[in-house]
Amino acid sequence: MPTTTKDETDVVEIGSLDDAAKTTTPVLDQSAVDPVYQAKAHVLNNAVQQIGMGKYQWELFVLVGFGWASDNMWPIITSLILPAVALEFNQTRPPLLSLAQNIGLLFGAIFWGFGCDIFGRRLAFNMTIGVTAVFGLIAAGSPNFAAIGCFAALWSVGVGGNLPVDSAVFLEFLPGSHQYLLTVLSIFWALAQLLATLIAWPLLGYHTCSQEQTTPCTKSENFGWRWFMITMGGFAMICFFLRFVVFTLYESPKYLMGKGRDADAVSVVHKVAVKNGKVSSLTIEDLEVHNPVEGDQQGTTAAATLKRNLEKVNLTHVRALFRTRKLAYSTSLIMCIWAFIGLAFPLYNAFIPYLLASRGATFGDGSTYITYRNSLIIAVLGVPGALIGGVLVEVPHLGRKGALALSTTMTGVFILCSTTARNSNALLGWNCAYNLMSNVMYAVLYAYTPEIFPTKDRGTGNALTASANRVFGIMAPIIAIYANLETSAPVYVSGALFVAAGVLTCALPFESRGKASL
Repeated sequence: MPTTTKDETDVVEIGSLDDAAKTTTPVLDQSAVDPVYQAKAHVLNNAVQQIGMGKYQWELFVLVGFGWASDNMWPIITSLILPAVALEFNQTRPPLLSLAQNIGLLFGAIFWGFGCDIFGRRLAFNMTIGVTAVFGLIAAGSPNFAAIGCFAALWSVGVGGNLPVDSAVFLEFLPGSHQYLLTVLSIFWALAQLLATLIAWPLLGYHTCSQEQTTPCTKSENFGWRWFMITMGGFAMICFFLRFVVFTLYESPKYLMGKGRDADAVSVVHKVAVKNGKVSSLTIEDLEVHNPVEGDQQGTTAAATLKRNLEKVNLTHVRALFRTRKLAYSTSLIMCIWAFIGLAFPLYNAFIPYLLASRGATFGDGSTYITYRNSLIIAVLGVPGALIGGVLVEVPHLGRKGALALSTTMTGVFILCSTTARNSNALLGWNCAYNLMSNVMYAVLYAYTPEIFPTKDRGTGNALTASANRVFGIMAPIIAIYANLETSAPVYVSGALFVAAGVLTCALPFESRGKASL
């Protein structure tokens, strides 16, 4: 029956859970997850769908967007300050800074990704950007290259946790009818690149030592990168303040249910409904009816409590992602896709600054103005990529898999085409096309990945994919140190990896378009 309240002016009447159930077909098949968990997850999906998209979810959309922005912004920050840092500290192996960053990203992905399935989403969600902000600000005072390398690793520990945690948080409060918004979130990813480039232009473009100067590069004449770090660290601190102080994040109801805390899960659903100006008809009995006959709520006895505590130090969540042949195949394949992209993307990014500068210099237009103007144009083209991705994932017969396969393959194709450029405008055109398609690719990838993992293991699944991505990402700066970047070889390797990832996408077994995540 529909639920009503005494004050009809403050609370909106909403339909029943049975009505909501009509729009919440699960992504995973029944054999992929525990039947009790699946039944309860279906009830919670219906309850969230019943509440609908409201104030709480839209506020969360913006705050999760800060995490998306941080994930792209800080690796870009590292690449932007790298030439100035190398000049000031007379470093002969600048890619070591990128290596330190990628090690931090790997640790962050593992710690926060696995951790949020153990100690919850709230703590990880609130702390990741805070860690990034603190060490980003401290890094501005680095006295030598070793110090900036350490701080880059530390701020990256926070950055590495953003996507594994934030995607889980947002998806678990999102009605199934609005899961496409997980794709649209990537507009923050593109805007971050644009923002970083805009701020870097005046600070780094005109307050940095020249590559051609013969005198030593001093701190006073090379202070641009330090101002840049202060600015970006301050921006991250504002994001942290808005998350931690202004907004109240509730723990994920499906996470609580997965831990046997059904009453808390129901309470959270009702709090979200109130914030949205509605009332939910969900009751504790709606969940408890699915408990096994021989036990209650995964067990509330001392023995059951001990068992749950022991699960925190074993591989329970990892094994759950390989529970059936089909789920194991899906998990392994998505990890391979993330790994290929993890090497291809930073490898190309490590090469593109040199490519743009050297080709620009060859064509007689390698000035600071032209370099940053081109970088800005490329960044602007990334913004519509997220919106295009949000449209493509809902196209019938294309869906998440088709959009991901198409955009990933085209990203590789445009990278390979860039080697044919014979003037700077052609090179700029190919890189604009590459950035557009790569933003479509990331928009779909970031949405699809958490959708194919069950909630109770979603943090772990995100951690596995992010870790595969970061492990291969560590290889990029090592290659940059020992390989000859003055050739087009890194471009061919990067393009081939993107194309291979696109082909692998076609073999993924689950399509999540029009279905609710478990």
